[in-house]
Amino acid sequence: MLESTLPSNSPRANALETEELHAWFGTTEIVKGVSLALPAKAVTAIIGPSGCGKSTFLRCLNRMHEVTPGARVSGKVLLGGMDLYGAGMDPVAIRRRIGMVFQRPNPFPAMSIRENVLAGLTLNKLAPKGAEADALVESILRQTALWDEVKDGLKRSGASLSGGQQQRLCIARALALDPEVLLLDEPCSALDPIATAKIEELIREIGQKTTIIMVTHNMQQAARISSMTAFFYMGELIEFGETTALFTTPKSTKTEDYITGRFG
Repeated sequence: MLESTLPSNSPRANALETEELHAWFGTTEIVKGVSLALPAKAVTAIIGPSGCGKSTFLRCLNRMHEVTPGARVSGKVLLGGMDLYGAGMDPVAIRRRIGMVFQRPNPFPAMSIRENVLAGLTLNKLAPKGAEADALVESILRQTALWDEVKDGLKRSGASLSGGQQQRLCIARALALDPEVLLLDEPCSALDPIATAKIEELIREIGQKTTIIMVTHNMQQAARISSMTAFFYMGELIEFGETTALFTTPKSTKTEDYITGRFG
């Protein structure tokens, strides 16, 4: 049963809500009836041991899960009160509103840095031209703290950058679409400590104006950069609440056992 440390009088509006969300791969149920209200303009971390459904839950939020053959979803995901799995909803349009950055940096190697930033807009036939495009590229690269590092080489391949720079470029590519929600699936797991620190600083800054939901195996990272944390175990949501409260005074013994290292 879900234990919550979220105050009942919390003033934050909800950006996304799930109601009895279930997800399967074939006959195997991975996410088991998760109901969760995720606050707007905040960083929410999702923690839990490997194989507990964290990444699958994340992929359900922008309908990426159903792309996998044999995968299916039931329940509701609400954005602004609208069910993203309702009849007539366009998954491509949903993914413009809910962007996603994956565990390993995946810039398009055949594209330049500039083209990578504009890739989502170009694919959706929304890319600006000329000076307007130049201004947008500079603005987004400044947001992701990349501009000073790449401004003299925008025609270079995105794959020529370091791992940390590539991940920031992928975040820039997602931000160029001006998403309402940004999903991050262990964005620092393949990075060194210096690159990780830069990504964390970026997430904190972006999270002040964009809703961020981030899967992480690193509990110290969750404590550093998130305001809310959800703990998943065996496909179930065990506890959700303000990060400081969840880590210091967890309500569930399962949560306490996990964060104190008794399992995981």
